[in-house]
Amino acid sequence: MIGQEQGITMPGDSTSGAALVGIDIGGTKIAALLVSGDGTVLARGSVPAPAAAGGGAMADAAAHLARRLAAEAGADIAAAGVGAAGVIDHDTGTIRAASATFVGWAGFPLADELEVRLGVPVRVENDVNAFLLGEAAAEGRVEVDVLGVMLGTGVGGALLIDGELHHGPHGAAGEIGHTPGYSDLVCTCGQTGHLETLASGTSISLRYQERTGGALLDARAVADRARDGDADAVAVFDAAGRAVALACASAATILDLPCAIVGGGVAAAWDLLEPAIALTLRTDSPVSGIPLRIIPAVLGADAVALGAIETARRALVPAGAH
Repeated sequence: MIGQEQGITMPGDSTSGAALVGIDIGGTKIAALLVSGDGTVLARGSVPAPAAAGGGAMADAAAHLARRLAAEAGADIAAAGVGAAGVIDHDTGTIRAASATFVGWAGFPLADELEVRLGVPVRVENDVNAFLLGEAAAEGRVEVDVLGVMLGTGVGGALLIDGELHHGPHGAAGEIGHTPGYSDLVCTCGQTGHLETLASGTSISLRYQERTGGALLDARAVADRARDGDADAVAVFDAAGRAVALACASAATILDLPCAIVGGGVAAAWDLLEPAIALTLRTDSPVSGIPLRIIPAVLGADAVALGAIETARRALVPAGAH
């Protein structure tokens, strides 16, 4: 199980005593955790992400951070897992597509480049996929069929079926943020009405500004106003919570999922999202009649790195053994 400080349990002789590193590569920061064979977190750290300097600079920064943590812990790295922003070819570890924030990222063979720099096997997953792997295996959870929803600058999604990530034929399975029907607003992708238009941090800021005609506040500031009783701020979070619940209920009905895990910066305002989520589930529950649990993430900023470690562990364990 993955715990907030315990890391992951890596059973079996093939990983006994091995130190694994999980790397979370974002547009502004690269964070990493080093975990021992028994699941203890040995070291953690972060560095600024040189996203404007190209893929090679990003790989250099990630590898340097991993080597620094290993040196601090006096451990050897057996394998590395990476959760990276962008659309990932999970078979090759190459970045298929990425936002304009990342210069020279699309097409960059991240797994190969990190293997050269670290001299160990490297597995790369999309950061939201890694988040879900980490959260589904968090201490006290045994989730094998679950939807992951990440509410951040945008809205990302991931899908775990029978304990395995389901990528789909184009690597886009679970991308619930760009499903339509939640509003008449234009999404960042150019289409209309997507979940992201109501539930992302960016959208929460914009929706509040539209209601009040005031300055553009970040989602955290809007949450503070909602907790102080600001009716417009409360309404914005109610709309976000209802949209998230409807999206999760739709996915659960189609795929017969019993659970959805919601994380990301916006989920820090779970106290504001949860009332609308609970109310919506009472009126729009899955047709199966089996209650859908929509629960908050518990691993915080470590979730992606811990999930990335799980991808590395699975690379070391023979197929079917995990």
